[in-house]
Parts: sequence; C-alpha cells; structure tokens
Amino acid sequence: TKRLSIPVFHDDQHGTAIIVAAGILNAVKLTNKKINNLKIVFSGIGAAGYTCAKYLLNFGISKEQIIMTDIDGVLYKGREQEKKYYDDLAQTTSLRTLKQAIEGADIFIGLSKGNILTTSMLKSMNINPIIFALANPIPEINVAKAIDSRSDLIIATGRSDYPNQVNNVLAFPYLFKGALSVQASCINLEMKIAATKAIAKLVHTPSTHKNLKHLKFGKNYIIPKPHDSRLSDQVTKAVAEAAINSNVSKTI
Repeated sequence: TKRLSIPVFHDDQHGTAIIVAAGILNAVKLTNKKINNLKIVFSGIGAAGYTCAKYLLNFGISKEQIIMTDIDGVLYKGREQEKKYYDDLAQTTSLRTLKQAIEGADIFIGLSKGNILTTSMLKSMNINPIIFALANPIPEINVAKAIDSRSDLIIATGRSDYPNQVNNVLAFPYLFKGALSVQASCINLEMKIAATKAIAKLVHTPSTHKNLKHLKFGKNYIIPKPHDSRLSDQVTKAVAEAAINSNVSKTI
C-alpha cells in the first residue's frame, strides 16, 4: 500500500478486525468487565486471527492478555524453530493446549474451524463469557449447545441466522465511501478505529428502520444489523473525519 497513492484494504483481515473490535467493545461494556484485565484466547493464527489480535491492541488491551492457539496448540515463545510472521504474539507460558488456555478466559475468538470449542471448555471460562465463533458455515461451538451450557453467555458468529453476526459488509462499503469522499490516499489505522467506534455506537440508540426499531442493546444485540441505514451516514462521516484529521485527505 505504501507504493500507491490510492486506498488499499484487505477486507478478510482488517474488515473482520474492525467488526470484531466493535462487538468486543460492546460486549465488555455490557458485562462491566475491565478492558485491561481481560483474558482473551484466539483459535486460529491465520491472516484474520493475527490481524484481529493485533488490532485489539489499539483499544486498551495488551499483548500479555492474549493467548493465540492453532492446530499445534498454544503459541508460546520457542515453539517454532524458524521465525514466523506471528511470533510477536507468542507468550512465555506453560500452557500448551486450547483446553488449558481457555480456563478462566473472558473472551474466546475463533477464526479457525467448526466445533473446536467444547461445552466443557466453555464451562471453564470466567463469568459472563464472550464467544466470537466465526468459522463458517460451522462455528467453533454449536450455538444452541453453548447457550444451554452457559446462561450468562454472549455469543457472536459469522452467520446471519443467529444474533450478533460479524459481517464485513458493516464496514468496508462505508470505509471506502468515507475514504473516497475526501480523496484519502490510503486507509490508515485512524480511519479503521473511527469505523470501529462508529459501528459500536449504533447499537446504543434505536434505529428508525421498521424491522430494527425493536432492538435494544443487550446480549443479542452488540453488533448492528447489515441493513441498518445509519451505517452509511455515520461510519462514512467518522472515517472521512479521521482521514482529514490524520492528514491523508487530498481535499482542501
């Protein structure tokens, strides 16, 4: 992107991160958890998982609060012989498996494969667990079984047939609309953070849309719906203002 003078954006990575962060901010607010005291466990260290973890560091979360896992277990320092792109998230820890890592965790974020998180693992998590099971079409845990296992659960998936869908369409159209409206030369961190905050804010005020006005901020509504017409105005405006304030706008 540094070679070009036009906005470039990888939606699977940064689009997902923007929506996940918005949902996490609202879930943490709903549960009255302290952002700097969370234990967060990831399943999946691919492009989306890595980018989501790194992006959360911009919202008061430290690297030490995050434990990354993949098919080989916990990402700990010294696990790999040769340097990997994700080694900066490796922890000094004796934990080796997802089962061990998830115990006492506040948040699970899955960008991996279906049914990797068991109900027994879920039961070992902290009070008011927050689950983002984003594997599609089969989430990391069966939603119905998860809700039956923990009545204090907040859960989001990548599917439209469950509440709290993490859908990139909430971000990228308006991110680009905002960028183009002020002729931004790039899409920078400030613009992405502005998008996250604008998306998160929407669930705190009622929508005028006839099919959405009944929704109220709560366990089943921490992320706006894709057809919320307010996204276009509010996210676009926030992104455009962030572009101007961070001096990447070409407009005068």
